[in-house]
Amino acid sequence: MTVQNKGRITQIIGAVIDVRFEDELPSLYNAVEVQHEGEKIVLEVMQHLGDHTVRCISMHPTDGLRRGM
Repeated sequence: MTVQNKGRITQIIGAVIDVRFEDELPSLYNAVEVQHEGEKIVLEVMQHLGDHTVRCISMHPTDGLRRGM
């Protein structure tokens, strides 16, 4: 089952991306998808940081991603 829970990128350091969610957080090791210029970039949730934020590792290049997406 796919849950549509929207979040916003708050920090990008190389392949490490922090995402803040308004509702519930995705579980550890779940995939988070980011749409960028017609491409789907897959992130894997690695850590719950608190304050509705997760830390992810990107499975694709992060060029062009920015905070607020």
